[in-house]
Amino acid sequence: MNRTKRNLILLLSSLGLLILWQLVALRVNIPILMPTLGPIFSALGTIAEGPTFAANLHVTILRALQSFLIIVLCGTVFGLLAGRYQIIALILKPFVTTLKATPVMSVILLAFIWFSSGSVPLFSAFLMGFPMMYLQIEQGVGQLDPHLGEMCDLYDIPPKTKLFYYTIPSLTPWFVAGCRATLSMIWKVVIAAEVLTVPRYGVGSRLQLAQVHLQTDVVLSWTLIAIALTALGDLFFEALIYAAVNIRLFIQRRRVDALS
Repeated sequence: MNRTKRNLILLLSSLGLLILWQLVALRVNIPILMPTLGPIFSALGTIAEGPTFAANLHVTILRALQSFLIIVLCGTVFGLLAGRYQIIALILKPFVTTLKATPVMSVILLAFIWFSSGSVPLFSAFLMGFPMMYLQIEQGVGQLDPHLGEMCDLYDIPPKTKLFYYTIPSLTPWFVAGCRATLSMIWKVVIAAEVLTVPRYGVGSRLQLAQVHLQTDVVLSWTLIAIALTALGDLFFEALIYAAVNIRLFIQRRRVDALS
């Protein structure tokens, strides 16, 4: 399916969802329970023009990106080590399994006991996102083609050449997939932590305050903003995947030329 047709289907699907919401809201006819699209988009415009909009958005994005960078660094390093050395994988397995099984709300509530409200989103996002990145990298190392590795050793391929033409291209799809899944998880955890801890600034804080005042249209407006942040992250990684595929094809051609 070509890109134009795919985008058209996505657009029609999104419009269909909005029309469905509008019809159900008109049928319910109770704005506090389910407002129509008019008040929602009106509230969205008011929020965007507000004096604290940029600060709330900036703080949430900063928390998410800080968590993301820490997770990517730690998950990649420990994933590489665990994939290479079985003893490290065994040592980390109980820790990773525990994190995967722990409810997000439990982590956030415990973190709120231990840390200040501003630090809770960072800590919670790290604990929830680390297993995703770590497991992707570990599995990627485990899926490296041993025959290609043996061929590099047989022909005395220099370590630098082996790294750039074999290891990195082979791990790139796993790395990108781990980053994408991790970032999607981080947005949810960071905003959920902000809802529970209500720091001074943050998208989650605005959601909580709007809910307390029964401003359903405002809650939905901030929710749309949160969805937009996640969607932008997905678009970024789609572009990154597209670029990675082309780079990998280029490197594979260079690899063939280097070994021939």
